[in-house]
Amino acid sequence: MRKAVASTEDRRAQLRAKSMRLPLLPGVYIMKNTAGEIIYIGKAKALKNRVSQYFGSPKAHTVKVRKMVENVQDFDYIVTDSEFEALVLECSLIKQHMPKYNILLKDDKGYSYIRVAGVKFKTISAVLQKQDDGAQYIGPFTSSYAVKQSVDAANKIFMLPQCGKDFDSGAQTARPCLNYYISRCCGVCTGKVNQKEYADAAEQAIRFLKGDSGAVVQTLTKQMEEASERLDFERAARLRDRIQAIQKLQDKQKVVFKSVEEQDVFSMAESENNVCLAVLRFADGRLFDSEHFFFEKEESAAETMTSAITSYYTMRHNIPRRVTVDGEVEGKADLERWLCEKRGKKTVIFCPQRGEQVEVVKMCRENAQEKLALKLGVRGRDVAVLEELRDLLGLKSAPAYIEAYDISHTAGQDSVGGMVVFSDGKPLKSAYRRFIIKSFEGNDDYRSMHEVLTRRFNEYEKHKDSGKGFGRLPDLILLDGGVGQVSAVQPVLDRFGLQIPLFGMVKDNRHRTRAIALNGGEIEIRSNRRVFTLISDIQEEVHRYSVAYHHNRHAKRTLSMSLCEIDGIGEKKARALLRRFKTLTSIRNADVDALCTAEGISRKTAEKIYAFYHGKEDETV
Repeated sequence: MRKAVASTEDRRAQLRAKSMRLPLLPGVYIMKNTAGEIIYIGKAKALKNRVSQYFGSPKAHTVKVRKMVENVQDFDYIVTDSEFEALVLECSLIKQHMPKYNILLKDDKGYSYIRVAGVKFKTISAVLQKQDDGAQYIGPFTSSYAVKQSVDAANKIFMLPQCGKDFDSGAQTARPCLNYYISRCCGVCTGKVNQKEYADAAEQAIRFLKGDSGAVVQTLTKQMEEASERLDFERAARLRDRIQAIQKLQDKQKVVFKSVEEQDVFSMAESENNVCLAVLRFADGRLFDSEHFFFEKEESAAETMTSAITSYYTMRHNIPRRVTVDGEVEGKADLERWLCEKRGKKTVIFCPQRGEQVEVVKMCRENAQEKLALKLGVRGRDVAVLEELRDLLGLKSAPAYIEAYDISHTAGQDSVGGMVVFSDGKPLKSAYRRFIIKSFEGNDDYRSMHEVLTRRFNEYEKHKDSGKGFGRLPDLILLDGGVGQVSAVQPVLDRFGLQIPLFGMVKDNRHRTRAIALNGGEIEIRSNRRVFTLISDIQEEVHRYSVAYHHNRHAKRTLSMSLCEIDGIGEKKARALLRRFKTLTSIRNADVDALCTAEGISRKTAEKIYAFYHGKEDETV
């Protein structure tokens, strides 16, 4: 194992030495594995600076980058005249070689169809493939999202069944489902549906799906008036409801966002290692398509967004006039130029700061958060609050793995430190750790915090190859306390060469969370309810954990002191008795033979203990 580690470190040193000889010019670098396969392609403004970062300290790298670097045997590079040429070449090479560690969005959309099945009782559904089954197919359509939304709307408006049963074969004698009772299905399965009326409704639904909603409304209006003249008010009311439902749907589509023209909106949600990219596509103020993709996290959110956009438009050819993004984009000018050349017209990358466009981005972000939460098996708001915390603290990425620390003691005695971990916004109790302050005695929270963090990162150096427990670095460190605690711990991070965001959790005079502390000031958090709740929960949990450990140690020390009153019992034997019997009551109730089972307790000493307690029957414990 040591030889393998040494070999990896030697290779990294050789690659770093090679990277330091690269020119400070723009270009593309190509990482290869032992088999000579290309596993990653990237671009750089200055090749030497960018490539050498990979082979320096791995501490600041994401999990994905560390895995990639571990598999790099050699690299090649191509110098270009400009950053833009580097971007164009990078996109071309990625499309050609499809490297394992690049962001490669999988285009699994294909085409979607509207399937119309049945003869007497037609049913309508959205499908992804056209089958040779005798059914009628309308399409193909490029947006499965739009097809599904339209089919759902048509079935609800015209009250067509969505259960998938074949009513032509006599299935109209079954018990109706819930949709019938909530007026979303006409109830063909009851056997009481007029076949001609159903056929009219199905035909109107098909015309509606083909985009002829205006003519459908005119036909329905005429039928409603005829039904009223015949005094068939029940049918007239059903037709009126269909007309109103179509008009309501049209009005809703028209005012999705008044200021949104043709544009694609990109937003990302992050977890510990994963990213979900959501894309909403708009035209004429209406949302006509929605997509989402999962991939591993890059070095920074700005780099990830740039890589995601280039990968997306490598497989999508209809580029809009505006690309709206949620946050910064690396190399924005070059990316805009690349999009313009692919489109043949001007395209701008826009990051809104106010107005209705901010609401559009918010909707896209919430979609990404919900999709990622579903993949991780957590709630969408747990993902959202970490991203809000990222923005509030100015972090590069959402802090999926947070460590928090607190010190507890009684007037400087029995000082301990507690470490709790929150993963994806939830307590990870298997990662909690406890520390006994060993380097000094007395009341000094700053010195205690310094010792705890020093020991924690000493353990990291021993176990960093495992990537688990102490061998894993946090995305964020929170200390119970203010600027003083932050100042005491920052030198520890500097000494270990760690660039981990470090903040304090400040309490008010009622011992409630008030703000986040950093060197030089504080950040108010009460205005952000979700972030405030998360920080409060973390602070309360680390305080509870450290105080509970302190109370446990303090109680044991008190018990040990009372045992030391017995002739022949010192601290070592007292601790041995407590390990064996746990409480003074159990020690007092034990007979001589039982007392002898404790480590270091002779029969003579056991007799003294027994005599001590049985001579003091009135003692309370």
